[in-house]
Amino acid sequence: MTDPVTAGSDPLGRWRRLADASVLLDGFHALKHAVRFGAEVPVAVTTDRRGTLALADELAPDVRDALEALLSEVPEATYTSLVPRPHPTAVAALAVRPSREANLARLGHAPRATPVVVLDNPRNLGNAGAVIRLAAGFGATGVVTTGTLDPWHPTVVRGGAGLHFATAVERLTVGELPAGPVFALDPEGDDLRGVKLPDEALLAFGSERSGLSAELRARADHLLALPMRPQVSSYNLATSVAMTLYHWSATGGAPHVP
Repeated sequence: MTDPVTAGSDPLGRWRRLADASVLLDGFHALKHAVRFGAEVPVAVTTDRRGTLALADELAPDVRDALEALLSEVPEATYTSLVPRPHPTAVAALAVRPSREANLARLGHAPRATPVVVLDNPRNLGNAGAVIRLAAGFGATGVVTTGTLDPWHPTVVRGGAGLHFATAVERLTVGELPAGPVFALDPEGDDLRGVKLPDEALLAFGSERSGLSAELRARADHLLALPMRPQVSSYNLATSVAMTLYHWSATGGAPHVP
C-alpha cells in the first residue's frame, strides 16, 4: 500500500482542510457520476486502489483515467474515520459544491429545454435524493426544494448517487421559483394523461404527508392528478416524479437516446 502522506499529495491533510465546506461523495458510483458531470474533486480515497480502478474499467471506462489521477489508497481505519457510514465500495471523495449563482442562472435561463422539478416542503432525505437521481436521468433542468430540507444534505447526496452535479439543485422559497407555468400534482387535479407538459414547465410535488402548501397551490397554473386505483391513498414521492417525468418525455419532451 502506498503511504498517503509520503506519496506527496497528503490526501488526509487535504481532506481535513476541506471537509467542512465540501460535498461528501459516498461510494464509487457517487464519485463516478460527479467526475463524469464535471465536478471539481480535490481529494478521493479508497482502501483498495487497484480494485477500484478495476471497477472503473468495468463500469466507467470513460472516467477511469480521471479516477486513477484522483484516488489515494488509505488504511481501512483511516477511511472509516472520514465517513459517517462506510460504503460497500470503500470509496469516498470531497467535491466543490456548484455556486448558487451558477445554479440560479441555469434554472432561470429562458427558454428552458427541459422542466424544473419542485419539491414543496419535502421531509424525507432519501426521497429527495431519489428524485434528484430521476431528474438527472431524464435531463431535467434542475430540482428545487422549498422549506427546511437541505437538498445538499449528505444523505440526499448519497441517495442521488452523485448526480447533483448533473442538474441544478437549489433550495428556494415559492416566491423565488424561476419563471414558467407551474403544473402541480394534486388528487383533485385533471388527469395527467390528458395534458401535454411543456418543456418550460415547473413540475411541483407536495410533501409526503401534507401535500401542496397553500402558497404553492396559489402559485400553480394547473393542477394535475396521477392515475390511481380507488382506495389507494398515494404514491411514494419519487414514484410520482418518475411517472410525471416519463409522461413529459413520452409526449414529446426528452430527446430519445439510442
